[in-house]
Amino acid sequence: MATTPKWIMVGGDGPESYNQNSSYQRALLEAAREKKSEAIKAKLSLDLISDRFSVADFGCASGPNTFVAVQNIIDAVEDKYRKETGQNPAENIEFQVLFNDFTINDFNTLFQSLPAGRRYYSAGVPGSFFERVLPKESFHIGVINYAFHFTSKIPKGITDRDSPSWNRDMHCTGFNKAVKKAYLDQYSADAKILLDARADELVPGGLMLLFGSCLRDGVKMSETSKGIVLDAVGASLNDLAQQGVIEQDKVDSFSTPLYFAEESELKQIIEENGRFTLEAFENIIHAKGEFTLDPKVLAVSCRASFGTFLSQHFGEQVFTKVFDLIEAKLRQELPRLLNAKPGMQYLIVLRKKN
Repeated sequence: MATTPKWIMVGGDGPESYNQNSSYQRALLEAAREKKSEAIKAKLSLDLISDRFSVADFGCASGPNTFVAVQNIIDAVEDKYRKETGQNPAENIEFQVLFNDFTINDFNTLFQSLPAGRRYYSAGVPGSFFERVLPKESFHIGVINYAFHFTSKIPKGITDRDSPSWNRDMHCTGFNKAVKKAYLDQYSADAKILLDARADELVPGGLMLLFGSCLRDGVKMSETSKGIVLDAVGASLNDLAQQGVIEQDKVDSFSTPLYFAEESELKQIIEENGRFTLEAFENIIHAKGEFTLDPKVLAVSCRASFGTFLSQHFGEQVFTKVFDLIEAKLRQELPRLLNAKPGMQYLIVLRKKN
């Protein structure tokens, strides 16, 4: 199998960049801010707050949401330290923030956008977060924002026409049991590797904060708004194949390394991993609802999120043509979007076992 293209958000600061089209994810961080602060104050031991405190963001992209996430963490740690010691954290604690993503991530835009007046030192740590990227027991709080739904590769058999798990769709819709099992097996294996790596890097008693989307138990991906959007991308690719712009075989061999697990699946994966205690699994109410239903906004957001991945597989010209079709497809799908089953936005708090 060829190496799975890296899922990198569109870089830079242009109108189609992730930097300009990630307000949905930012609203989730803002909605979770109070619950995250409460979790840090309740679950983080004061003994871990010393003269050097390290925070790591795994899957930071090019900003600006990573800055919101790490600042919320630092604010909560400082507040806990101030209230429990009566001392000024600015005088006693040096904060270090480590930004991790694939080596081809747009770190230039990230570091050019660092907030003025920040109270931390920072460094980029390139590398796949499915692997160890930091020294053993080197950070105190880690965060993964909207990146815990990726797999490291396309599951075996998904793109093989002769396999019982061959997937005619570009994602796991949830309707084919063999396809769902293949994705869940791959996701479970990858999540174990990811959690083991973070447990090795995290100090004992340190926290991992996971923000993202999952499915409510029994709900299929293509019954949700996110799944309907992915269906529209796939339908646009098939239209281009029928027009002769791309080969049908190339469309049929295209799948995404995404698996939005059900709530119970996530809990089981964490429990079976055994390296963390599950301190909280919170349902976050998004300020913008489950998903914006404006087809134009959705199309631009798709381009920022999926564009680089699609262009690696089909080329830049096809990538542009696909997104010219998506807005129209989403307008046709508006009744489905309006009646979509709700997904779940979560905050998961994990504490490393001593």
